[in-house]
Amino acid sequence: MRQPATTIDLRRDLVGLLPRLRRFAITLAGDVAVADELVQAICQRAITKGHQWNGEGRLESWIYTLARQQWADDSRKRKPKASARSNVTDIREAARERSAAADPDVIHRMIAEMPDGVSSIFLLVDVEGHSYQQAADIMGIPAASVVSQLATARLHFAGLAGSHPIHRY
Repeated sequence: MRQPATTIDLRRDLVGLLPRLRRFAITLAGDVAVADELVQAICQRAITKGHQWNGEGRLESWIYTLARQQWADDSRKRKPKASARSNVTDIREAARERSAAADPDVIHRMIAEMPDGVSSIFLLVDVEGHSYQQAADIMGIPAASVVSQLATARLHFAGLAGSHPIHRY
């Protein structure tokens, strides 16, 4: 039996979102292996709940919201662990020890190592181009919190830039 066109489009569009979805999952999980498992669970959830998407708005916003919900569900199932990402000062010190090379893996790690929520907001607004309100809706927080967390992320990167020599040509 043939599947409805919306399901086929959802699956096709979901494949196109995988790189961005993976980056978002890394900001939530902080670990690539855990993020990959999360992406798989998100894809399964999106396909299962595809009938709930009404086709209005951006599909990626709906998928990111599912991702945040999946992460929250998974987090409740796991035992709470002490987070190595909770102290902004430690993150800044660790980042200053890194080389000044613009290695994408280093940049991804620096984003993923930011405090919980901050990296996700940074990715949604500054990398993916969502508005503050869209990011707030995706993360399930007030828009004022988005502004505050984004300021924290930007200050974090400004501090990192201050620790590296400026090359003038």
